[in-house]
Amino acid sequence: MEKSNFFAQIARMSFINRWALMRNVKNENLAEHSFQVAVVAHMLALIENKYCGKNIDVGNVAVVALYHDAAEIFTGDLPTPVKYFNDDIAKAYKHLEHLAEDKLVDFMPREFVDDFRPLISSKAVDPEVKRIVKDADTICAIIKCDHELKANNHEFAAAKKRLEQQLRSRKENSPGIKYFEEMFMDSFTKTLDEISV
Repeated sequence: MEKSNFFAQIARMSFINRWALMRNVKNENLAEHSFQVAVVAHMLALIENKYCGKNIDVGNVAVVALYHDAAEIFTGDLPTPVKYFNDDIAKAYKHLEHLAEDKLVDFMPREFVDDFRPLISSKAVDPEVKRIVKDADTICAIIKCDHELKANNHEFAAAKKRLEQQLRSRKENSPGIKYFEEMFMDSFTKTLDEISV
């Protein structure tokens, strides 16, 4: 049996810092971000099941969210202004992302490739799951901006505006966003004492 380096690669997510071009009061690594996206995506899926009569596999959503940025082990976290500078760069980066996802799946032992491809390869992820994970990703980026702004780091002010605009544009097709915002978002700007009561 040939040994696999898959989980050694996944463990390297903690070495990849996000928001690399910006001054951060607290650095955020890819592993931390992926965990937070997974718990938020899980909740968004639960909300849609409970209040919208959907039948989304919430476990699948959470696992896809855990791996949603795993390809950045190879590519790093390319900052949004660079990634979307123009159509050519965006298209080239998307292609690079797909290659990196395929490379990561190839680290899996053969008998598990079909199990992991729909979790890691963005081309294979169910569109509804992808939408929920994207919403959670955006919510988590806004939370990061809030933490930085609360620490008087105004470097994140423009990013927060852009992210909030993106989230607003998706609310109609993503019913979990409104509930999550109303129920949970305010608490992220509170102190430990305030959230402990």
